[in-house]
Amino acid sequence: MLVLKGFQKHYLRGLAHHLKPLVLIGQQGITPALMASIEEALHAHELIKIKFNDFKEKEVKDALIREILAESGATHVDTIGHMAIVYRPCKVTEKRKIRLPKTASEIPSR
Repeated sequence: MLVLKGFQKHYLRGLAHHLKPLVLIGQQGITPALMASIEEALHAHELIKIKFNDFKEKEVKDALIREILAESGATHVDTIGHMAIVYRPCKVTEKRKIRLPKTASEIPSR
């Protein structure tokens, strides 16, 4: 799992702002089919939002996020309300869509 610095999380949150959730977690929680769709979404997009439809308690959401991160090897960027932002860079360096800044001064201004 990649450890992100604060400015990198800030950069990823900015990129994720306009994204719609690609994965919805419902009553059944984490299933093999759900993990397959998370894997597919991370492979295609690197940065995704996961929405918790039926889990409103913070402790439950945190436990589900930890389980997702452990199984997928992704990194937790942030949780905002009932939405989690998750990032995992593409394994093939040439195919990476998101280039993380190495220093805070590399973040492009908006």
